[in-house]
Order: sequence, then C-alpha cells, then structure tokens
Amino acid sequence: MCELYDPAGTALVKAFQSTHMPRVFFSLFALPLLLIISAVSPVLASSTTRHAAAAHTAAPSDSQIDATIRMKLAKSKIGKDGFKYHVSHGVVTWEGKTDVIQHKGSATRMAHSAGASQVVNNIQISANAKAKAAANLQKAYVKQ
Repeated sequence: MCELYDPAGTALVKAFQSTHMPRVFFSLFALPLLLIISAVSPVLASSTTRHAAAAHTAAPSDSQIDATIRMKLAKSKIGKDGFKYHVSHGVVTWEGKTDVIQHKGSATRMAHSAGASQVVNNIQISANAKAKAAANLQKAYVKQ
C-alpha cells in the first residue's frame, strides 16, 4: 500500500492498494507495448508478403540467363579474360584461364545475379596469380 498526500497536504489519500497494482502495470507497460506491436505488425506482414511473392517468381529461361551474362561480360573487366560459358537448365558452366584470382569469384557471382540456379566454375587460375596471392598473404601475415 502506498499513501500520498492530497494537494493541500493535510489528509492521507490511499492511492494504490494491492488490488490496483495489476491495473497500473497493464496501463503503464502492457497497453503501450500492445499498441506498438499492433502498429508495427502490418508493416512486418507486408514486408514478408512482398519477399514471399518475390521468391515465387518464375526462374529466368536459359536464353535470358545467357543474354544477361553476355551483357554483363561486355561491361566487366573479366570479359577481357575470354571466359567461355554455357547455360543448361539454369546451370551455368564457366571455362577458361585467368591471371587475376578474383575474376573466378566474379564470374560465379555474375552467373548467380543473372538468375542461374547453380554455377559450375571450371576457371583455372594461373601459377603466377597463385604465387602473387601467396606473397600478398605472407606480407599481410608479417605485418600483424
């Protein structure tokens, strides 16, 4: 039980009794929390619905994937490496050689971004590129 004085300061007023505490808790904490959750839940529901709808879109055809990769290769630095690729049932297979170790990963990311369901990357990295990468790792290790 908590006692408060009235504004004049002369009489004691019993403000809270043990039976009123659950109501006070609900009105101060639970009710605002419920209002916040109810306000946010439609936003979350529309967000997940939008992602679910995007996930159910049809996969691009092999010709669409091929055209997208061809366009991206023309604009990209890895296009100069002369990589060959072919698309079959949504699977892109890369062939070729490179002197830049990062170009192999770039080719894989390019195929995935074009809509490939799977990527087989048979690009070979030259011995010079492997040696250069190993030397850079050695330098990074020594600096620590």
